[in-house]
Amino acid sequence: MTATAWDCAGHGVSVTGAMILLQASDLAASRPGRQLFHDVSVTVSSGDRLGLVGINGTGKSTLLRVLAGRSEPEAGAVRQGRGSRVVMLDQADDLPAGTVRAAVAPGGHPEREWEVDAILHRLGIDDLAEVDTSRLSGGQTKRVALARALVEVGPGGGPDDDSVLLILDEPTNHLDIDAIAWLEERLAAHRGGLILVTHDRHVLDRLTTRILELDRGGAYVHDGGYAGYLEGRQERETRAATAESVRRNLARKELAWLRRGAPARTSKPKARIATATALVTGKAQAAARTGELPLHAETPRLGDRVVELHGVGHRYGTDTPWLFRGVDLMLDPRERLGIVGPNGAGKSTFLRVLAGTISPEEGSVVTGATVSLALWDQLGADLDPNQRVRDAVAGPTRTADWSDSALLERFWFDGDAQWAPIGSLSGGERRRLQLLLTLAQRPNVLLLDEPTNDLDLDTLRSLEDFLEEWPGALVVVSHDRAFLERTVADVLVIDEAHDAERVPGGYAAWEAARRSTGSTRSASASVRPASAPKKKAANPPPKAAAPGRSASTLRFLTKDVEKRMRSLERRRETLTVELAAADPSDHLALAEAGRQLAEVDAELAAAEDEWLALAEEAEG
Repeated sequence: MTATAWDCAGHGVSVTGAMILLQASDLAASRPGRQLFHDVSVTVSSGDRLGLVGINGTGKSTLLRVLAGRSEPEAGAVRQGRGSRVVMLDQADDLPAGTVRAAVAPGGHPEREWEVDAILHRLGIDDLAEVDTSRLSGGQTKRVALARALVEVGPGGGPDDDSVLLILDEPTNHLDIDAIAWLEERLAAHRGGLILVTHDRHVLDRLTTRILELDRGGAYVHDGGYAGYLEGRQERETRAATAESVRRNLARKELAWLRRGAPARTSKPKARIATATALVTGKAQAAARTGELPLHAETPRLGDRVVELHGVGHRYGTDTPWLFRGVDLMLDPRERLGIVGPNGAGKSTFLRVLAGTISPEEGSVVTGATVSLALWDQLGADLDPNQRVRDAVAGPTRTADWSDSALLERFWFDGDAQWAPIGSLSGGERRRLQLLLTLAQRPNVLLLDEPTNDLDLDTLRSLEDFLEEWPGALVVVSHDRAFLERTVADVLVIDEAHDAERVPGGYAAWEAARRSTGSTRSASASVRPASAPKKKAANPPPKAAAPGRSASTLRFLTKDVEKRMRSLERRRETLTVELAAADPSDHLALAEAGRQLAEVDAELAAAEDEWLALAEEAEG
């Protein structure tokens, strides 16, 4: 594999592999008032699996378009390998007029109709083959664009696909879980090169062997997929924190020297004064996103009655099939419920019924008196491009205060970004701002429809942490497996048979049950199997827990221990950095730091034992 990137200091990594498909050197791009990236160089060969990550607004999509030859860089050059071919899925792709089938396979090729049909089926859009592209929804349009890119690569990847560089920008958006699993298999079999931007951490871990990270203008390469990226980034930020601690110690000494007054400095060289001033006023580059902020204090208290569904069913018109029927559901004040199922099963409709934005065709919805509900759907709020970010979060009736700034900082609108006009934001940053507008309502019942689409990995982790501490009820529709694993305790499965079944244990339990009954679509299957029979009841009896403590109590205790473990781990990291930066001659300070570190290690070990005991009790 060959993949090379340089940061601002000119450090690079290179690993040589097979046929070179693309070489780019010293690329740079910016937007008004902001540098996106510079001095980025990358070489991609056949067999390479390169993931591209970075905060929304760092220029990931821009870099992909430059590499694909669709945009010109402000500096640098891109050279395509002899005999190679580039196929790209761009988030900005428009479909030509005509049917979906014609858009996916322009120019005919009757001998490949079977492949077109298979790909359309796998992506859940086979029933749209003869529909005009002008009638497609946004999600359907994205899936058709993905199908077109896969067909363009060639059948099964094509006999010459080792010469194809496939560039995909968020290919898993709007795919259901089974379609994502199939796409993983297809991309794993591709013999050419792959450059991938995705928020799906499972896909990154499964497919990529190297990660290219864009961070504040620089580029860094990490071996080992998503896990390797996290480790490499942590090491870089730890080094930065250590360097900052050392700088602060030196700065304190130099500041004391400067304050002794002009007579004491007359014999000192001017270089020493310049060095002291630089140390005192300088600032090392710390992690892009750090800190924890108190964001839940203003969440209103939620009473015992939240939202109840009684015999609910819905369809769009009497001549259309039911999406779901006979659903009984009672949300708990600390509900953590995921809604899963194939595309078109009615998950988003179900969420709108819960929110009260549409009335069900049958049954009733009862909402508690203390409920303050907010829905974040796939469209998001309309945004005024001329309005400043902080003013949008504060709303029209008040001035932005510290709580708005804290919320903005938690989701990475720092400093000048809070004062920027919305029109200057990238697509991902606008999606993140729409999320903030929902959270700024301070709801105690939060409904999220595909929240991970177009958000960067850091924002997803921050959202997961935010929801873990959040005291209200959460219902989320998502196809992001990692997000479901982190945020929900149970899932409500809405299938193509119009049933809704609540499955305790979250996504992992549901997936395990599907695999044990053979109800998933395999990568080689040619038809979509019918769903297994489901119970109509959305609230089955809870699984029996160990004597004396319920399953919900055990979940609460486990989360409390996990929170304590994370706090102790952060404390240990801080003490380790302080110990490394301490003056070796200060034995008292070293001994005290060592004692505190030993205490933290002991507390962390005890917390880990407690977590294991709770896990065993829950399994029993």
